[in-house]
Amino acid sequence: MAEGNWTRVSEFILISFSSLPTEIQSLLFLTFLVIYLVTLLGNSLIILVTLADPMLHSPMYFFLRNLSFLEIGFNLVIVPKMLGTLIAQDTTISFLGCATQMYFFFFFGVSECFLLATMAYDRYVAICSPLHYPVIMKPRTRAKLAAFSWFPGIPMATVQTTWLFSFPFCGINKVNHFFCDSPPVLRLVCADTTLFEIYAIIGTILVVMIPCLLILCSYTRITAAILKIPSAKGKHKAFSTCSSHLLVVSLFYVSLSLTYFRPKSNNSPESKKVLSLCYTVVTPMLNPIIYSLRNSEVKNALGRTFHKAMGVRTAFCRHFEV
Repeated sequence: MAEGNWTRVSEFILISFSSLPTEIQSLLFLTFLVIYLVTLLGNSLIILVTLADPMLHSPMYFFLRNLSFLEIGFNLVIVPKMLGTLIAQDTTISFLGCATQMYFFFFFGVSECFLLATMAYDRYVAICSPLHYPVIMKPRTRAKLAAFSWFPGIPMATVQTTWLFSFPFCGINKVNHFFCDSPPVLRLVCADTTLFEIYAIIGTILVVMIPCLLILCSYTRITAAILKIPSAKGKHKAFSTCSSHLLVVSLFYVSLSLTYFRPKSNNSPESKKVLSLCYTVVTPMLNPIIYSLRNSEVKNALGRTFHKAMGVRTAFCRHFEV
């Protein structure tokens, strides 16, 4: 298309949930605000407790701390702007702001896929090679694995975001979503995007499938090892160390797959918004809750940290009373 036939877009309008009545939008604002605060508080507690309590300095909690960092970043990228569109009707986002939001959305999303695979490998080593676990998962190794988990998000986010935003955009600038995701932004491009779409499909499949296959391989070996344990108590103990991670993986991958791998005929913008809420808003809130409620070590550490904090507070108050 000739340059004279299109107008350069300087900002986008996020349609978000604007089609809903104002009362419903206000209710959604309060709901998402509570979820947002719980997410920040829960993941921050996980980070603080796993750092403060010596009992939680094992590799599993090192990776859990990385997951909590990631979930906080994921939420900060998506939720504040969504809350603004609901309560203040601030639906505009600048061209650069949209590109930045998309970049970090891809970065955190890809990183989470690989981090969940790394956490599955950690459980595989812990259960299948318990005697060699401290040697294999030494601090330097776990740092390398964490870096490996975070790194793939950088090239994926850089290529996809810069390529998409290098296309010309026509006069229509309404993004039918609550954040700048690739498919709704791509619909506003007035150029041939066939090559980009092929790359995006292949990239998405690889980013989802490679970690997913690694997780499946890890849990296949874990299941085989657990079945060889003679006592029922031993089997239950081994499985309990994996149950939280399995639940988190299931929530993340099911919502992600339903969002991006459903047939287009069944993939309306409104249903995609609802599914997107699952892995961008709900799952980051549930992760610290799952790891806290289903893990006695985390619960005990939270109790110890709370009592320690209360003891410091009491001593501080007594000092000033004297």
